[in-house]
Amino acid sequence: MNKRFSFTICLLTLLICSAKLIYADQVIVGYRHLADPGTLVYNGRVYLYASNDDDNTMEKNSGYKMKSIVCVSSSDMKNWTDHGVVFEAPRDVDWAGRTWAPAAVARDGKIFLYFGNGGNGIGVATSSSPTAPFKDPIGKKLVETQTPGVLPAPNMWLFDPMTFVDDDGQAYMYFGGNGDNNVRVIKLNRDMISVDGPATSITAPAFFEASWMHKRNGIYYFSYSTNPRAQMRIDYMMSKSPTTGFTYGGVVAAQPPNNNNNNHQGIFEFNGKWYHTYHNRVIAYQSKIPTEFKRNLAIENLEYNADGTIQQVAYTADGVAQVGGLDPYVRVEAETMSAQQGVKTESSTNGGLAVTGIKNGDWIKIQGVDFKKNGAKKFTIAAINAGKETNLELRLGSVEGKLLATVSIPASGDQQRWKELSCKVNGATGQQDLFIVVKGAADPGLKLDWWKFSH
Repeated sequence: MNKRFSFTICLLTLLICSAKLIYADQVIVGYRHLADPGTLVYNGRVYLYASNDDDNTMEKNSGYKMKSIVCVSSSDMKNWTDHGVVFEAPRDVDWAGRTWAPAAVARDGKIFLYFGNGGNGIGVATSSSPTAPFKDPIGKKLVETQTPGVLPAPNMWLFDPMTFVDDDGQAYMYFGGNGDNNVRVIKLNRDMISVDGPATSITAPAFFEASWMHKRNGIYYFSYSTNPRAQMRIDYMMSKSPTTGFTYGGVVAAQPPNNNNNNHQGIFEFNGKWYHTYHNRVIAYQSKIPTEFKRNLAIENLEYNADGTIQQVAYTADGVAQVGGLDPYVRVEAETMSAQQGVKTESSTNGGLAVTGIKNGDWIKIQGVDFKKNGAKKFTIAAINAGKETNLELRLGSVEGKLLATVSIPASGDQQRWKELSCKVNGATGQQDLFIVVKGAADPGLKLDWWKFSH
């Protein structure tokens, strides 16, 4: 995540010309601009914590201003639930003005969220839930330039923390930026909010930023973003120790298509498979807006060779396969989706978020909904409609696919009171992609909170 470096005209031209003009992956939460994903696998879900590029303007040379962290999560790797802003400066941390490149870890019944105050120190926040509220437990930087072992380091960027808990219970934080010798690792105490001894150095060829550590079959993999001269790809090193003895392993992933700028990865295991999540700028390119400060998340599979080396990630148009199907017979938050048109979210008076901003012709796609063999007979949705009377069409396969049912949402004029509305369903069996298509809504009259099918 480069906050200070500006590309030269030659380098920018080289990267643009060499980038393949394809869209990498099905974008995660395409109505938000998110970046620098930190990962947490917790209670059967994957949580991604991201720098919030919606805090940034689109003005040229305006710089990165991210001061909040957004969380999204999934249990199937295709349908992602938007949990909104879970931590913000200075609302939740009065000493910081920025919250860049978060990373999270769970321990002893708490979630610990680490972030960079721009490039000027690292903070920590804690919560009993992966989706907030996160609060600052120490009222100061966890790591700063005065922390023993951080300096000397020429032009050190003190950010991009990644915290890793080893099999023996020892926690390590990796951080730094802007120089081969500017990688730092420091032990954390069991409380996860204090350091144990000085930071030590790791040297990584062409190291720029985005420190990340993962462990597989006894091998420690330190991955990172290389500098512009090395095309800002993700490289890695391998060792039998979390702090020393690293040797260069190769390339994890090349510069993503439709990115042409800073790069940042998160590597994690979920249900026995490994994944590489990252950011690119697909949505900004599609929307024809300035791309530098408007990034979005994506994800690909990560594979290994028999000797433990990493196979270079292949960017694809559809990303990863769905893990199982989505259960429609439990409450599903309306802000859970794989794709959409016209969607926004806001805080709900029922708690969490609600879908809003939708108007006639907009839609939500939920991929791989598992209606089972016997199928669904009824659909219920919680909605507010302060505008005109609206219909929601339930369709299979596409926006114009088989019509399952239509639920009518009458105008109430009440912007606070949620109503549960139901309709009969016919023909929903097996695993299908579900589209909720809006007909007749007038923005901002309609809001959706949750939905559920029943037999």
